[in-house]
Amino acid sequence: MTMKNSKTVFDFSRNRDQQPWDVIDDRIMGGSSRGGFAWSDRGTLFFQGEVSLENLGGFASLRSPAGTYNLSGRRQAIIRVKGDGRRYQLGLRIDRYYDGVTYLAEFAPAAGQWEEVVLPFEDFLPTHHGQVLANAAALDLARIKSFALLISGQQEGTFRLEVVWIKVA
Repeated sequence: MTMKNSKTVFDFSRNRDQQPWDVIDDRIMGGSSRGGFAWSDRGTLFFQGEVSLENLGGFASLRSPAGTYNLSGRRQAIIRVKGDGRRYQLGLRIDRYYDGVTYLAEFAPAAGQWEEVVLPFEDFLPTHHGQVLANAAALDLARIKSFALLISGQQEGTFRLEVVWIKVA
């Protein structure tokens, strides 16, 4: 599939009034990382904050509003981002449980450059609390309930990822 056949799921340049994403970071388990989001004057979403490894912490994330995102027949996610040289993950969830399985694919955009990162759905791995699950159900694209942006993997320090849109193709 090409970008011509793509479908926009989130376009932050058009709708700054959309529902805010939920911030979920390691403070839920006693850590001290702080993630968050902000809107730029250009209509982009900043996923930003600071990752701390104190108290066995080390992650920050944003989760989209819950919804029904039927991605049947799609093969990949495409995300337009400007990174800071760190590794990030795009997550997909098939349930509305707070503590359920998240299917993750990693990407590492270059610092200070706009990129369109392509993430084939076959590369998304089922995880729970950062651990890959060997016996999880396959990703069911018809049942996607939310998206997530994450930073983890012992990447201590400040971070900032700018996002224009997320599409599927």
